[in-house]
Amino acid sequence: MSFSITTWNINSVRLRMPIVEQFVLKHKPDILCLQETKVPNELFPAAPLRAMGYDHIIVHGQKGYHGVAIASRIPLQEDHRLDYGNVGHARHISAVFERGGRRVRLHNFYVPAGGDEPDPAINPKFAHKLDFVEEMKLLKANGEANTSAVLVGDLNIAPLEHDVWSHKQMLKIVSHTPVETEGLLEAMKRGAWLDLMRQHVPSHEKLYTWWSYRAKDWEAADRGRRLDHIWSSSDLGPLLQRIDILKEARGWDRPSDHVPVTAHFNL
Repeated sequence: MSFSITTWNINSVRLRMPIVEQFVLKHKPDILCLQETKVPNELFPAAPLRAMGYDHIIVHGQKGYHGVAIASRIPLQEDHRLDYGNVGHARHISAVFERGGRRVRLHNFYVPAGGDEPDPAINPKFAHKLDFVEEMKLLKANGEANTSAVLVGDLNIAPLEHDVWSHKQMLKIVSHTPVETEGLLEAMKRGAWLDLMRQHVPSHEKLYTWWSYRAKDWEAADRGRRLDHIWSSSDLGPLLQRIDILKEARGWDRPSDHVPVTAHFNL
């Protein structure tokens, strides 16, 4: 049984519903996870998603900031949210679904960007980011009996050398500093998570999901970063068919600076 999950930092879901519809009508993922929706729950644009077959929607939003949502073609159980860092941000939501006789816990994350200065002593945004990642280290892929797990989202960290366009030039830039990359890799290790995006793409190959708005020639320059991730429990690794990174979406009309990333499984 084929099954697909897409993660996409949409950078304001109401502003970018036209490209959400464009993507969904063509690619039809079973579950769509959005981050940085920037809308309170009551104003989330559920109607167009339901019109395209996503009858099961859970949201955790805020006015003008943050926000995560899961829209699914199959039933979702639960609507669980955690406040990582204890600052009142809408940055996590999880649910349970069943597919092919398998129970799966799905986490959707939007990790803080962390500001510009990689020093928690003078930058509270960076301090919050480090606290957030520290708490993520407690999340286990095998934390529930008889339940597989998938973790997706904009984690705002490019952990590997070839997850950024220039490892040396990015070492002092937020998203690729050693304290961030080591923290995220430790969260993956402690939680026994698989990095599905690297399962079929070797670590020595470049892999990006984000290109800055500041670069008008973003495609030619290709100074990207892999900020969006899909992890899973070990039992789902052998069932992964492929990961699609839709780079062309960065060039669509009024795009997000992130592109959709879709995992395809055979469950």
